[in-house]
Amino acid sequence: MHPDLVQALAALTTGIYVLTVQEGERRHGMSSSWVTQVSGDPPLLAAAIDRRHFSHDLVERTRRFALNVVGTRARHLEDYFYSAASRRPDNLDAVAWEDSPDGLPLLRDAMATLQCRVTAGHPAGDHTLFVASIERVGWRGDDRPITSQDLEYVYVGEVVRRR
Repeated sequence: MHPDLVQALAALTTGIYVLTVQEGERRHGMSSSWVTQVSGDPPLLAAAIDRRHFSHDLVERTRRFALNVVGTRARHLEDYFYSAASRRPDNLDAVAWEDSPDGLPLLRDAMATLQCRVTAGHPAGDHTLFVASIERVGWRGDDRPITSQDLEYVYVGEVVRRR
C-alpha cells in the first residue's frame, strides 16, 4: 500500500470495539474498528470482518454477535484483543465476561454492549460487511470511548504504526 494512502486511511477516525461471538461452548472475541451505524430507523450497524479471521465464520454461521464499546477505563480490552495472546479459538478466559440471556458473551468492562442479529452479509474485498439489527443494548456507565486516534497503531487492512 502506498505510504500516502496508509496515512490518509489512518486519519479516518474509527471507534475501538471488541466483537464477541458464541457457537455452542465456544466463545471468541476480536478487536474491531471497522464498525459504523448505517440506519436510524430501524437502528442498524455494519461491521466489516476479515474473511481469514476466526470470528468471521462464527458470525456467518450463527448470524449473531455482540459489540462491546471500549472506553478509556477499559483500554486493557483493546490491548489484549490486539495481542498475540488472543489469537486462539476460545480466548475470553483472560477477561471478565458474562453470557447475555441470548448466550452472547458480553465484556463486563465495556462501557456499552450491543447484541446484534445479522440481517445481511456483503462481500467487501478481503472482508465481509455484516449489516445487523440491534436487539438489546446495555449501558454500564459514563466513560469516553477510545478511537483509532488514541492508539499507537491503526488497522488499514494491515496493522501499521503511527509516525
